[in-house]
Amino acid sequence: MSRRLRLPGAREVRATLNGEEAASGCVVACPPHPQMGGDRSDARLRAVGDALGERDVACLRIDYGPWDEARGEQIDVRTALEWVRERYGSVGLFGYSFGGSVALLAAGTAFSEDPPAAAALSVLAPAASIEGLNATAAVDDVACPLQVVYGERDDTVDSLSVAERARDHGGVVETFAADHFYVGQHGKVGDVVATFLPVVSDRFPSASVSHRSLSPASMPRRRRSDAGMVTIPLSLTVVSSGTSSVSIPAHIGS
Repeated sequence: MSRRLRLPGAREVRATLNGEEAASGCVVACPPHPQMGGDRSDARLRAVGDALGERDVACLRIDYGPWDEARGEQIDVRTALEWVRERYGSVGLFGYSFGGSVALLAAGTAFSEDPPAAAALSVLAPAASIEGLNATAAVDDVACPLQVVYGERDDTVDSLSVAERARDHGGVVETFAADHFYVGQHGKVGDVVATFLPVVSDRFPSASVSHRSLSPASMPRRRRSDAGMVTIPLSLTVVSSGTSSVSIPAHIGS
């Protein structure tokens, strides 16, 4: 099931919503650079949306409003997060390439809201900086579980500094034997991202999850799978609105 939408707000943000209204949660998906043909029909966004659908999670793939050098685009992401939050018990965020960097930049403000705007963030091939904005430094402000996925042969953008900063904060890093476009591996990318993002679940609608609660010391060394991906088992600590906390075991990768 899919439908096209125009989201309310100061900027014209169009989107496609995939999934059932009764889905357990919804992920906002941010496309690559709009000045280079990036839009919500991107094959990697579609692959992530398909994989989320198999896990009973909806996906809102957006197009940005008028080009604004990654400034207005952050507003578009926050607009989409707010729209989803009003309709679903829990929200996630995903971005590819330029969209990954915009998602990181938007997260610093969006995730500081109460209740939190999203339960988890995954970025695929994010650029370290876009339009003079430092996406690597933005990792410091992300207050939820963070996954960074990048290709080892990517010569289009440099994601390494983002990945290293995420790892320093206890985030999850996945690598593919791929270039920037993941040719022939879209399905695998979708599965890796969707396996991480179903932290987005109506089982924990009022939980506040911080990636800083992940202890790097508790995470085993990365190892390569046959598919060329890195698999990292970890435990996510979810702090409720009260004083107690629980640990959610999660196995990233396949």
